[in-house]
Amino acid sequence: MRIIFFGSPREAADSLGALISAGHDVVAVYTRPDRRAGRGREKSQTPVKVFAEKQGLPVFTPAGFRNSAQELDRMADANADVFVVVAYGRILPADILKVPPMGVVNVHPSLLPMYRGPSPVVMAILDGQTHTGVTVMLLDEGMDTGPVLAQSPPVRLTGRERAAELQARLFKEGAAMLPAVLTGLQDGTVVPTPQDDSKATVTRLLDRSDGEIDWSLSGEQIDRMVRAYDPWPGTFTSWNGKGLKILDVELLSGAGIGATTESRPDLDSDYRLGHDPGKVVVRGGKLLIGTGTGPLEITRLQLEGRQGVAADEFLRGRPDIGGATLGGQS
Repeated sequence: MRIIFFGSPREAADSLGALISAGHDVVAVYTRPDRRAGRGREKSQTPVKVFAEKQGLPVFTPAGFRNSAQELDRMADANADVFVVVAYGRILPADILKVPPMGVVNVHPSLLPMYRGPSPVVMAILDGQTHTGVTVMLLDEGMDTGPVLAQSPPVRLTGRERAAELQARLFKEGAAMLPAVLTGLQDGTVVPTPQDDSKATVTRLLDRSDGEIDWSLSGEQIDRMVRAYDPWPGTFTSWNGKGLKILDVELLSGAGIGATTESRPDLDSDYRLGHDPGKVVVRGGKLLIGTGTGPLEITRLQLEGRQGVAADEFLRGRPDIGGATLGGQS
């Protein structure tokens, strides 16, 4: 069938490749405009653009679609059967949704109606979910409210996933599902099923401030933040007036309130019972930070203006962090 594809990151390029491999005729590709990045501020193309141009496909990078009669005419003239959207990064207006006769198919990395909106992978990790999945759906004018075409089996989570890794995994699953879903939509064997709005949860767009650590939270919640906000906005605090990124942590079993000497003989008895959130204690070459539920081990971190390093290397260069209070006064 004839397809116009919308997508931007590497995961979307994989879906585009799956459609091409399945023999579909991709007549146009829409992706985000080039943007300047890095110290040299050189223009960077999206992975979808790079891949599509290698395939000889026509690529379009409009800054937006508001009042864009030219783009609307171009899409209509392409005579596509269906549009496919995978992590495009921009909402398609209602007049575009009406163009293809089979509708606009979207791959969403959650089991809808859970986690509608822009941050489903992040929220699944933050909420400590034991499983998630992928939904292939038809877009309507709402935020991920359209009917479901297919869903993956539940994807089990181990509790150690990071957002970038999990997102790649889910979109890979979605790419594998797409060709069969499109065929079924065309021949009528796949029937759109309305979502149960009463079970819906909605996510929001992330802000950089979301990554600032409140050390009074539980160690488990801070661990989830570190994994959920990778790569953006990251998790961070401050020390001596400088930013300090927390890149990786390790939960300490038996280190919270009520821990026994036998469970954690490497910790002082007063520390095992809990201490001030954000307070740094160095024990046995380990960098431990107080949280609302006891100490959390920091295993990798990055001081502003420096490279990220393992905690033991950081302590060799900055042993004076011991006794400091992160996010406050040293």
